Amino acid sequence: MDADRKTIFLVDDDLTNLAMGSDSLSGYYNIFTVNSCARLLKMLEKRTPDMILLDVEMPETNGYETIKILKQTEKTKDIPVIFLTAQSDSKSELEGLSLCAIDYITKPFSPPLLLKRIEVHLLVAAQRQELVNFNTNLQNMVEIRTRTVVELKDAYLKMMAELVECRDYVTGGHIERTQYYLSILLNAMQSQRIYSEETTTWDINLIVHSAQLHDIGKISIKDSILQKPGSLTNTEFEEIKLHVPAGERVIEKIKKNTIEREFLEQARILVATHHERWDGSGYPRGLKGRNIPLQGRLMTIVDVYDALVSNRPYRKALSHEEVVSFISSKRDVYFDPVLVDLFLGVSNVFNEFAVLTNTKFVDLNEPFFETISHGLSV
Repeated sequence: MDADRKTIFLVDDDLTNLAMGSDSLSGYYNIFTVNSCARLLKMLEKRTPDMILLDVEMPETNGYETIKILKQTEKTKDIPVIFLTAQSDSKSELEGLSLCAIDYITKPFSPPLLLKRIEVHLLVAAQRQELVNFNTNLQNMVEIRTRTVVELKDAYLKMMAELVECRDYVTGGHIERTQYYLSILLNAMQSQRIYSEETTTWDINLIVHSAQLHDIGKISIKDSILQKPGSLTNTEFEEIKLHVPAGERVIEKIKKNTIEREFLEQARILVATHHERWDGSGYPRGLKGRNIPLQGRLMTIVDVYDALVSNRPYRKALSHEEVVSFISSKRDVYFDPVLVDLFLGVSNVFNEFAVLTNTKFVDLNEPFFETISHGLSV
């Protein structure tokens, strides 16, 4: 058998037809003769030909029934099939072609004509496979290129977020921790169908990813305030509030230079609303209740939790239990009461992660906690 030749299975119950077909084609192709559908299927378990020449009129299982079996099987459905038959009426030919045969040749056939038609169909099949391979390779190239672009974008965003943390050096991992806490709340919210009318179409991974930019506006705050080793004065506190509108401006500038919209819009919402409070006492817009986007109401809780379990120069980190108690006491005040209940149900997961990562870092720059530090001396 010549490995460079195409392989053809010739199926016919008439031994004379098999011999004649083999003699006509064996000089050009690797020919395997088969005298029944059952034996054809058995041979196909071991070898896949480039084409099948299939007689229509056979006992037990005829050609029409055989091709139906071939087309229903993943391994054989794409093998080109040419029907060979003594029936020359258009109805029989139409039936054969409707079953996805690529040609319909009547017997007795002319060997040169049979050879030419086989050659043409094998060429078409080869070109079709080349096109499939090209499209597959092109798709792979596009996917690789897209993945590279996404990875590059992610690297830039992470670099921007880390740049803020490098300047606000006492924060130490605040961004990554809040992303993790936010993912806990988002997954719990969807699984419990809380606010499902709003969240059905949400892409949780995208929202969590965009959360890394929630404090991007701090890049505009002076080092003397951002790195102050103590409580902020009222004037300094008012200045640090400006990190929210500054962050919104950063996001808007990025949006002007990219076609990406959904990710940046989620980031903008988180930037703009993570310091708003349920009772309207937050900033910068004093939004109240459900007028605060749900993403911001979620971010407020995780932002508060992470800051309170972290050390401050003017106070030690609170225990997990103390933070849970504080958040619970501020339901209907700072926090959405529905989300407080959600948080209480998964707070043990927060604690496990905090313990696992030993989250005892210092963060001077959460304005909300500057406020409660004056009032509660925490």
